[in-house]
Amino acid sequence: MNLLFSINRKFIPLWEQCMATILRHGGAAHYDLYVLHSDLTGEDGARMQAALRPQDSCTLVRVPEGLFEGFPETGRYPVQIYYRLAAPLLLPEALNRILYLDVDTVILNSLEPLYTSDFAGAAFMACSHTRKFLDKVNQARLGLEDGVRYLNSGVLMMDLALLRRTLRLEDIRDYAERYKNRLILPDQDILTGLFGDKALVLDSRIYNMTDRLYVQCQCSVHPSEWLSLDWVRQNTVVVHYLGKPKPWQKNYIGPLGVFYQEELALTRAAAEEA
Repeated sequence: MNLLFSINRKFIPLWEQCMATILRHGGAAHYDLYVLHSDLTGEDGARMQAALRPQDSCTLVRVPEGLFEGFPETGRYPVQIYYRLAAPLLLPEALNRILYLDVDTVILNSLEPLYTSDFAGAAFMACSHTRKFLDKVNQARLGLEDGVRYLNSGVLMMDLALLRRTLRLEDIRDYAERYKNRLILPDQDILTGLFGDKALVLDSRIYNMTDRLYVQCQCSVHPSEWLSLDWVRQNTVVVHYLGKPKPWQKNYIGPLGVFYQEELALTRAAAEEA
């Protein structure tokens, strides 16, 4: 299974915990990791390789300096958020598909069903956390066609072979420049603007469960939408800790933090046994 991450050095500890949950629950016999970056060292790469099993590999892919010069950037949204958008142009041509994950995720069940899914002609598989009203707002804000869902970029299945034929860095740059005064979540805005009509939208309860989505389900007027933590434990594949605070930060009170704490305890127990 090919996995993609995009981080800077300060996110290595979060990556290690995310990867620990993948190794426990992800279901693949081996993983080939590719990490897009601009500041990781050989020592960092060795540390990351050491977190894997002997059959797994970790390849650091340095993004050329200046590739995203001028793109909107803040402390919360560093330039690394754009790297995933250009991944098909940066990764080895031999790769046909890859799964991108944010490091503020926890894997609870096998990734294999997602990874082996048919793209059905789509360039991406992704989830959406917005409903009709916000989709309409985003369609107007980003110049989208009617019916295009707003995508979350934290979990992305990429058809690299198709994207290499259709993706141009100039298109990403042109879109960022054209809508720079309207961008709120820059990478997601650009992803949706360029590929929202070429994405297969997945069930967020399975592949991109968040605290907010869980609470929405609990508050739904439709009993069929109600979920329990046991349902999440048994059915959800990816829990995604969007926004702030995170379960590893002070003042976090989200209902899904229990899964992070459970997985962290398993990681620490494994380290003590090693």
